[in-house]
Amino acid sequence: MVEQTLNEEDVSRLLASPTPDVRAEIAGKIASQHPDLSADQRRMAEEIFRLMVKDAEVRVREALSKQLKENPLVPHDVAVSLARDVESVALPMLQFSEVLNDEDLIEIVKSQSHDKQMAVANRSHVSAVLSDALVETHDETVVATLVSNEGAEISETTLTKVAEEFGASDSVGKTLIGRKSLPVTVAERLMLKVSENLRQSLMNRQDLSPEAAANMLIQARELAVLGLAEADTDVHKLVDHLYRNGRLTPSIILRAVCMGDMTFFESSIAKLARIKLENARTLIHDAGRRGFEALFDKAGLPKAFYQAMRAAIDVSYEMEYDGGPNDRERFSRRMIERILTQYGDLGVQFENDDLEYLLAKMNDLPATMLNE
Repeated sequence: MVEQTLNEEDVSRLLASPTPDVRAEIAGKIASQHPDLSADQRRMAEEIFRLMVKDAEVRVREALSKQLKENPLVPHDVAVSLARDVESVALPMLQFSEVLNDEDLIEIVKSQSHDKQMAVANRSHVSAVLSDALVETHDETVVATLVSNEGAEISETTLTKVAEEFGASDSVGKTLIGRKSLPVTVAERLMLKVSENLRQSLMNRQDLSPEAAANMLIQARELAVLGLAEADTDVHKLVDHLYRNGRLTPSIILRAVCMGDMTFFESSIAKLARIKLENARTLIHDAGRRGFEALFDKAGLPKAFYQAMRAAIDVSYEMEYDGGPNDRERFSRRMIERILTQYGDLGVQFENDDLEYLLAKMNDLPATMLNE
């Protein structure tokens, strides 16, 4: 760009109503120089901007927007006028201008076009309240753009809404899964939404009974859920979420302990028994075993699961993950072997050692088995 400074000749040419091309040229020139002008020159330039935003020629306003989009000194009223303009003028301001505040942007998101909403969703920073407004458009493409934007602050409540409405959408679901620091509660809800849609496909298969299809879905979802939480705080949050939504089932608790996830197991038992986690841990690991038996009853778990959970606790004392290949699988194998032994001692025989088979059979065992 040729270095020029604002001068009286530029102002004269502008006021003389030159051709649209000349007006657009001068608009771009003045706007590009605005941050470097003296205070007096800047005031003059800003008055010119106010005239230019009313120019009948779109190309004049486009030139102004292109040069002012990243200018932090542009007057607020000028920025708003450009942002409310036709799309070719507005989009650069909506995506890049930091002069526009949340109130300005929310009003535009609620009242104007899809392309303008997309520009806002692509901003380098989107506040939580602005994200809420974008999600409330219920526009799949806009929401997909927002959740893929790591500069967007999106509350857990709003992410849950996204998972509920668009969890089965490829464009939204995949970007949501890939979002950094996705809360475990949202991830679990997303898995549930996907599995609900998968259920219909499975039900249409002639080679699967409805019961078999349901069991496949439960197995897949519970195993996936147990892989969500990494930090202990996430585990406790996930357990609370599952409990509040009626999905903290005996089978997912048993799966967890079979995989050596003692934190999930302890937190789940505490939640079901409605006691403090520290107290639950004391009872679970009571050397006399009476503590866990009492806790198990208070948690309201199926009596037929007692021996399996007791066996898993015992195995956890004998074996720890060593970080080697397949250590989780080796732990699970040892635990299942112990379960088979425990139930064998009670005179109950299982035909195979698959965990899904064991879970199904244990659900069918009579409640009196524990006392025999």
